Amino acid sequence: MPVILEPVAMILAAGRGERMRPLTDRTPKALLPVGGQPLIFWHLEKLAAAGFRKVVINHAHLGAQIEALVGNGSRWQLDVKYSPESEALETAGGIRHALPLLEQDVFAVVNADVHSDYPYDGLLHAMARLRAREFRAHLIMVDNPAHHPHGDFGIENGLATRTAKRMFTFGGLSAYCADVFSPLIPGSKSALAPLLYEQIARGVVCAEYFPGHWCDVGTPQRLAELDAQMTGRASL
Repeated sequence: MPVILEPVAMILAAGRGERMRPLTDRTPKALLPVGGQPLIFWHLEKLAAAGFRKVVINHAHLGAQIEALVGNGSRWQLDVKYSPESEALETAGGIRHALPLLEQDVFAVVNADVHSDYPYDGLLHAMARLRAREFRAHLIMVDNPAHHPHGDFGIENGLATRTAKRMFTFGGLSAYCADVFSPLIPGSKSALAPLLYEQIARGVVCAEYFPGHWCDVGTPQRLAELDAQMTGRASL
């Protein structure tokens, strides 16, 4: 009988949040409140609702607060494990460091500091697509926000490209094959962009455009705007 794998996701929560200071001087960015609860809770709720059962969270700055508040994940019917970093290893380095905890050849990755209406069962579909074909990554793209007008990647024939007439912003929601990161040296700082450029050049990165609500919670102003928006939704 085939082995049925429980879907696993990683939440990236190791960033220092320099642009969010002084809010992040005493609180990790992932725990900043939006709509009445910490940012990371929204992700945990959505992952659980979509059918994920295991989540790995990396952390560095004030990471003990994340562990204390999230715990083992049982309140969301999740099995939460932690990948602490004494010094933030950047995105790709953090994922490489967490591979032994992820334990699977395909997994989803969510940035803790974004908020969106993207349905997380879409990440499950992306993971199934990676398992079934020769693609190595799947990126969710969004419209370019005012603070990032030139975007990151284009989409051509369902694949990510570095040049296109219309460019989009990578939304911090994705799925990957573990072998994208396995060549990296464990414990080393490594950015994600060079790995993506390499895989895009090989034609093995899928891209999906999401036109709905999405916010990069990168500054106190954007946090306040999102909080007001979410509070307004709750009052309707």
